[in-house]
Amino acid sequence: MLVLISSSVFGQERARDGRDSKPVFREVSNKEVVQSVYQDAAKVEKVNNYWFRILNSDNKTIGFAMSSATFCPNVKGYNDVTPVMILTDRNWVIKKVALLSNSETLGFVRKLERKGFFDSWVGKTLKEAKTVHVDAHTGATFTALAVSKNVDFLLKNGITKLPKAK
Repeated sequence: MLVLISSSVFGQERARDGRDSKPVFREVSNKEVVQSVYQDAAKVEKVNNYWFRILNSDNKTIGFAMSSATFCPNVKGYNDVTPVMILTDRNWVIKKVALLSNSETLGFVRKLERKGFFDSWVGKTLKEAKTVHVDAHTGATFTALAVSKNVDFLLKNGITKLPKAK
């Protein structure tokens, strides 16, 4: 009887922390990520392999973005790939780091958000952000490490291909 009860409790614990349940894919709109920082964004245009220019309705550059989605297919968190988008202003100061469409456990992602993990790079220039070393937060270690690898990749490679501000 004790074995039956303990295996039932253990099974519930595993299901509650997401390890026994199937990953759920969450679609994240690139447009919504951009507009969460630049509400007046009217258009996004590709500049080069790394960078996108964010334009307002007057066709003036208001910021820039880059995404790791096509570059880091082998960087996986707990469940699968963890692509990120980095948004900057015209002076290359990071305004936001956001996790794009993914299958990570939502509770772990929210825990990282509450702890300010994604804000670790915000307010820093691209050069300053390259020196940021973030902690792998307990309970979301795989996700945190994968996001960090995506950010590091973009910072290392994107900084060599900076577009000209219009």
